Amino acid sequence: MIEIRRLLADLEAVTKAAHCNGIGKSGEFRLGVRIPPVGEPLRTLLAKWRNEHPCVALTICEMSDDEIQMAIESRRLDVALVIGYSALPMIATEVLYREQLFAAVPSDHPLFNHASVSWEALRQETILVQDWPNSHDTREFYASVVGAGLPFQSHSASKQSVFGLIGAGFGVTFAEESQSQVSFPGVVFKPIAETNAYVDVRLAWLPDAEDALIGRFISFMRDAARTTIPDNESRRVSW
Repeated sequence: MIEIRRLLADLEAVTKAAHCNGIGKSGEFRLGVRIPPVGEPLRTLLAKWRNEHPCVALTICEMSDDEIQMAIESRRLDVALVIGYSALPMIATEVLYREQLFAAVPSDHPLFNHASVSWEALRQETILVQDWPNSHDTREFYASVVGAGLPFQSHSASKQSVFGLIGAGFGVTFAEESQSQVSFPGVVFKPIAETNAYVDVRLAWLPDAEDALIGRFISFMRDAARTTIPDNESRRVSW
């Protein structure tokens, strides 16, 4: 009888697990990110997901735009969080929210005393950008808003490494508002007082993906962004 009860319990557990997997309440998925998930609102959105889906394992991979596209197309990633200017043909995307751009400058820089900065002031600076041999979206975006022909310096490195160079006085860079909430030695963040100083944060996935868990994550993030981020609907449309 004990063996029968154990077998029935095991069968019930397997059935329950299969049901949860089928409706996207358990399992695992791979999330690609273009920017580290630090600061708000992304930290809160992921925390809410974790609290409501404790049986889901999430593996995070930080990649360049080109790497994210290839990884999604080859199904090495299930879904990604990318910046709005990333070119991702044949991949479905949806804007979650919008972030203001800040200038990251050395703490001993003359702009330290400014409450905010303009594109004009930044055109006089050496601008450090994340740039890879096959992925120039970030540099092209900066050139489109600040101006072409600027003294960009490209670095195939993480944003943290770029901030390290800023703190050492090598130039300035741009940061999303969420990144400005994190402290980096020798770096100060100044809001950019321009109407086009923003980026959209988007979800990206294969349009033919049929995984229940991925569908649940996309729906959750979409709904959570609407209800968690103040004025998110107006920000997504009118900024």
